[in-house]
Amino acid sequence: MNLLAFDTSTETLSVAIQRTAGEILRVDGQGGARSSTTLIPTVLQLLSDAGLTLAELDAIVFGRGPGSFTGLRTACSVAQGLSFGSGVPVLGVDTLLAVAEEARSLAGVERVVALLDARMDEVYCAAYAFENGVWREHEPVRLRRPEDVVVPEGWALAGNAFTAYGERLPAAAARIAALPTAAALLRVAPALIAAGQATDAAHAMPLYIRDKVAQTTDERAAARALRDNPP
Repeated sequence: MNLLAFDTSTETLSVAIQRTAGEILRVDGQGGARSSTTLIPTVLQLLSDAGLTLAELDAIVFGRGPGSFTGLRTACSVAQGLSFGSGVPVLGVDTLLAVAEEARSLAGVERVVALLDARMDEVYCAAYAFENGVWREHEPVRLRRPEDVVVPEGWALAGNAFTAYGERLPAAAARIAALPTAAALLRVAPALIAAGQATDAAHAMPLYIRDKVAQTTDERAAARALRDNPP
């Protein structure tokens, strides 16, 4: 299949195109706030390099979350815009699944607790096992404190949370630094498309696990009062 994939859920912008012939073109660069201005030009340049038009794609794949709120909105809105303009279906993929696949590619692990730094002293986590050629979810995506992450015996930890929380995370058979790259999205996409998970643009949605990232003035004042005068 001809597939376009991109992820802007972390501080890294990752874009890749796979042509039916099997060739993959990819660009990884600085993400974060820059993604909103650099994603579309990067996509258009890669399409040109691949000799493809949007209409020739079989699907537009994006990392739907969890991750940076701004990054998720950027990826979803760009995927929707490209899809509305071309009629190409959209596939949103869990970023933690992409982390597990990237860890498998890097280290050959097939049982992975995937982590992404959620800031605010928390991590996003989920557990996946690679069985009969496809990934199966063993634990759904959750928001946890680093100390509360559960790693079954023999499973690997993979993600981008080791620098911030390494000493607070549980022991594991292996620790693998991994991001939800566009190349990983391309590898998991065919099975998800075959399972009927691609959709039209109107149904593409980000996956938000944390519903609220900021407190009101009154909430902050109440929190300070509680800290200063505990019950």
